[in-house]
Amino acid sequence: MNKLTLAMTAAAALATSACAMYGDGMEDTPAAVSVNVVETIVDSPNHTTLESLVTTAGLVDTLSGAGPFTVFAPTDAAFQKVPAATRTALTQPGNREMLRGILTYHVVPGRLTAADIATRIENAGGTAVLTTVQGTRLTATVEGDYVKLTDAVGGTAYVETADILNSNGVIHSINSVLMPRN
Repeated sequence: MNKLTLAMTAAAALATSACAMYGDGMEDTPAAVSVNVVETIVDSPNHTTLESLVTTAGLVDTLSGAGPFTVFAPTDAAFQKVPAATRTALTQPGNREMLRGILTYHVVPGRLTAADIATRIENAGGTAVLTTVQGTRLTATVEGDYVKLTDAVGGTAYVETADILNSNGVIHSINSVLMPRN
């Protein structure tokens, strides 16, 4: 089985997980989906920390805008991996720009579904580079049945739930927080 076939199999499995987690509307076309990225995050029981941080960073209006956006959304469990002192420090008013930088590092311009990412990985010989809204890059590869993201400092996150469609983009739920270079 070649990498593209493997990636497409992984994408299909992740999309099935997304349907189970977020309802049957995953097959809807983006135009038919009426909620935006922020509304989906607000409605998710697994992204309450992300919801709070998006509000603290002042990114609600931006991520509610036209987009389209691809959001790699860390779960609450992903944020628990970040030391408590770091999480607290990021919510301080003086660190708002740092928080914005970390959050926008999880956003890529455009609507990239799991199949789109898998195709980019295959077309790039097994490693796709995604430029984030923050301005630096994430590296996407396939490991086993999952899309693996590697950040600028060597940390990794895996897509756990893919293709959560929104009116202004798509969300892929990930299991770790990604960090840009400081």
